[in-house]
Amino acid sequence: MWKRIGYRSYATVGSKPKSINESDSIANIRTTNTLKRAQLDLKKAYQEYDTFKEICSKRNVPFPLLDTFKTDYEHLQKITETVLNFKHESKNLQKVLKDLKIAQKKSNSNNTIEQEQILDKLTKFKPILNEKSKLQSELEDKLFLQISSLPNYIHSSVESKQILVEYLNPTEEIKNSKTDDFEPKSDSKFDHKEIMEELGLVNFSQATKISGRGWYYLIGDAALLEQALIQFALKKARQAGFQMILPPSIVKTEVTNACGFMPRDTNNERQVYELQNDDLCLTGTAEIPLAALYANHEFKSSELPLNLVGLSRSYRAEAGAAGRDTRGLYRVHEFTKVELFSWTFPDEKESMRQFDSIVAFQKDFINSLGLTARVLIMPHDDLGAPAYKKIDIEVLMPGRGTWGEVSSTSNCLEFQSRRLITKVRDSKDGKLKFVHTLNGTACAVPRVVLAIIENFYDPKTKTITIPEVLRPYMDDKTIIKGKD
Repeated sequence: MWKRIGYRSYATVGSKPKSINESDSIANIRTTNTLKRAQLDLKKAYQEYDTFKEICSKRNVPFPLLDTFKTDYEHLQKITETVLNFKHESKNLQKVLKDLKIAQKKSNSNNTIEQEQILDKLTKFKPILNEKSKLQSELEDKLFLQISSLPNYIHSSVESKQILVEYLNPTEEIKNSKTDDFEPKSDSKFDHKEIMEELGLVNFSQATKISGRGWYYLIGDAALLEQALIQFALKKARQAGFQMILPPSIVKTEVTNACGFMPRDTNNERQVYELQNDDLCLTGTAEIPLAALYANHEFKSSELPLNLVGLSRSYRAEAGAAGRDTRGLYRVHEFTKVELFSWTFPDEKESMRQFDSIVAFQKDFINSLGLTARVLIMPHDDLGAPAYKKIDIEVLMPGRGTWGEVSSTSNCLEFQSRRLITKVRDSKDGKLKFVHTLNGTACAVPRVVLAIIENFYDPKTKTITIPEVLRPYMDDKTIIKGKD
C-alpha cells in the first residue's frame, strides 16, 4: 500500500489538467448536491493557532493559516455580532410595524407616521445588513479555506522517527540482530519479477505496450493466488465482525477532497486519475467511497461501532521514478485491495481500541501467511493529513533487499466526519457529535503476492510454496511451478 501523504491528485483523462485556484477551493467548502458544507472549527483553530503551527512543522507540511488569521477571526466575530444585532433589531421593528398595522385596523386610529418611520429605518437597515453579511461571508470563506488545509492532531505515541513495535515471524538473523532497524540484504535469486517471468506468471512487456509502464497481466497461478488472497482476507474480516461491501471505484472529486487528501504528494507527484470533464476520480483506495457511504448521516449510539470490509480495484496515477520501487509489482497503476473501515463513537479511548483491533487483524493476517514482517508506528512526517496515528506493517522482501509496506492503519478521529457530516446522537445527553473514522488495509494484493514469491521461492526446484492457509482457495495446490 502507498503512503497516504498527499494522496489525491489530478492526472486527467482525455483533457488538460485542471488548475486549482481559490475559487475552486472555496467551492469545495460550499454545500452541494452531494455534500453539505464542512463543519470545521474556526474557534479551535484560533485558540490553538500555535499548536497547529507546531503540528504542521512536525509533519513537514506548510502551515496554511496566514499571519492575519487571528486578527481576521476577531474581526469576523465583531462583524457576526453586528449582523446578529441588525437582524435582531430588524425583527423587532417588523414586529412593531405589524402591531401598528393591526392596531390601526382595529381602532381606526391613524399611526401612519409611526409606520413610515419604522419603514424608513428598515429601508436604511437593508443595505447595511447586506453589506455586513457579504463581508461576513467573504471573511468566513477566507478563514475556512485556510483551516480546511490544517492536518489532524498527532497522538502522543508518535515521534519524529518511526518506532519498531515488534517483528512478526522473525528469522534467526533478525533475532540475533543488535539493531532495531534490521537492514535486509538483496539476493537476486529471489527477485519476484524474474521469477514470475521465468515461470510464465506475469507479462509486463505486453501490458506496457497496451497500457503503458506500471501495468501488468497476471497469468495462471499468479492470478489464482491473487483471488486466493482476496477470499482469505474477506473471510478473516467477516469472522472478525466486518460486514462485506463492494463500493464504487469512481467518486466525485469533492468526496475525495472531503476525505482529506491533497492534490499531490510530498514529491509533487500526481496520485489519482481524474475524469475531469465529469469531475470524477478513480479511487486509489476503497477508503474514499466507504467513508462517503454515510456522508450526511446521523447514527444512533447503538449502531456504533460499525465495521465494513470493502473490495475494490484501486488506481494510482503516480508510479514513481524508474528504480527498485517501480520494478515488477511493487508500485503499479492498478491493483486489487481489500480495505477495512470503521465508524466509532467519538471517544478517543473507544476509537483507539478499534485501532488496536484493526492492527491485531493485520498482524494475524501476515502471521498466518508465514511472512516475516515488522510493525512500525509511523513518524510525524509520514502521517497523511487525516491521520492522528498510523501503524504500518512492512514485509521482508529478499529479492528487493528491503522491507515493503503491505498494510497501514490510521485513526482519523473526527477529521473526515466533519467534512462528510457524519454524526451520532449521544444517548446520554441527546447531543449530535461527529463520529471517529478509522481505516486499515486487510490486503494490498500485488505486494503480498510479491512477498509470497520472494519469501517462498525455491531456486533449486524453481517452485513457489503456497502458504497453507491459501491452498483451499487454490484448488488444493501446494506449490506454484512453471509451465511443463
